[in-house]
Amino acid sequence: MMLYLQLFWQFFQIGIFSFGGGYATMPFLYEIADKFHWYSPSELTNMLAVSSITPGPVGVNVATFAGFNSGGVLGSVLATTAVILPSFIIVTIVSKTLEKFKTNRMVKGAIRAIKPAGCALLTSVGIKLLFTSNLHLFGTLILIALIITSFVKKLDPLLYLAITAAAGLIIGYLNWIGI
Repeated sequence: MMLYLQLFWQFFQIGIFSFGGGYATMPFLYEIADKFHWYSPSELTNMLAVSSITPGPVGVNVATFAGFNSGGVLGSVLATTAVILPSFIIVTIVSKTLEKFKTNRMVKGAIRAIKPAGCALLTSVGIKLLFTSNLHLFGTLILIALIITSFVKKLDPLLYLAITAAAGLIIGYLNWIGI
C-alpha cells in the first residue's frame, strides 16, 4: 500500500512542477530513480525511447511505463492519473480566471519567465540523455549536426525526424553487430 501512495505522490509532484512538456519531467524521473530505485537510469532512458515512439504525451507514457515497472497495473494507473491530475486542475482553474487577467502586466511577465525555465529543464534532460545513452561517435556527430542545422536553417520537422530515425536504426544495427 505504501508503494502505491509513494508512486501517486511522486508523480503528482512531477505533474505539478514539470513545466515544458514530457521531456521536462525527466530530471524529476532521474531523481526518483536515484531515491526510490524503482527503475535504473538506463531503464529510464529506455522508457523515454519507447514513450517517444508511442502515441500520446511523452510524460504520460513515461509515467505509465515507470508506474507499471515499479507497481504493476495499479502502479501504472496511479502514476498516470497522478501526473495528469495537477494539469487538469490547474488548466481548469486558469481557464476560468485567465480571461479576466490576460492583459495584466504581471501575468504576461510570469508567462515570459516560465519559458526560459522550461528551456533549462529540457537542456538538462538532453545533456543527461547524451551521457546515459549508448551513442557512439557517429550518433554524437549526427546529434551535433542536427542541433547546428536547426539553428542555422529551419527545415521541416519531419526531415529531422527521418534523419534521427535513420541514425537510430544505423546505430542500433552497429550495436547489434558489436561495432
